[in-house]
Amino acid sequence: MINPEDIVKKYYAEGSKAYGILFTHSCSVAEKALQIARMHPEWAIDTDFVYESAMLHDIGIFRTSAPEIYCFGEYPYICHGYLGADLLRAEGLERHALVCERHVGAGLTKEEIVKNGFLIPARNMLPETLEEKMVCFADKFYSKSHLGREKPVEKIRKSMSKHGEDILFRLDEMIKLFLG
Repeated sequence: MINPEDIVKKYYAEGSKAYGILFTHSCSVAEKALQIARMHPEWAIDTDFVYESAMLHDIGIFRTSAPEIYCFGEYPYICHGYLGADLLRAEGLERHALVCERHVGAGLTKEEIVKNGFLIPARNMLPETLEEKMVCFADKFYSKSHLGREKPVEKIRKSMSKHGEDILFRLDEMIKLFLG
């Protein structure tokens, strides 16, 4: 088991506003993901991995330009997933890196990336494992601008519907899978 907080501290100054936002958001996502895992003991989820990857899924935000959350990097915010994945790969954490890369939206297909002109590598970035889907789904319940406030499913659906039917379909599949 790794200590995700040690990895985060390599990239964020402890006590900084960006660190506080990232840490608080990640704790909320981790708790939600673990809550979902506990609802499904029959799946034998790797809960240590779910916790670690939930705590690290947004590690790349500092490299993006999101001043409202005290991130002053050069990349568009949509890049935070693959940028975080690159950081975690450099740490030797490939499995965790896949969660970073695949949690944006409800995952992104290569076609969606190209069609929308997203400035991210044109490859499929869809969550595949239950653990990846769990973190991706749990992340949708919490924003970084309203820390600790859980969004209702209908608000998540409404927000995600703006990004197209395919993304909404994937979200609905996760809703059915995790919430029945």
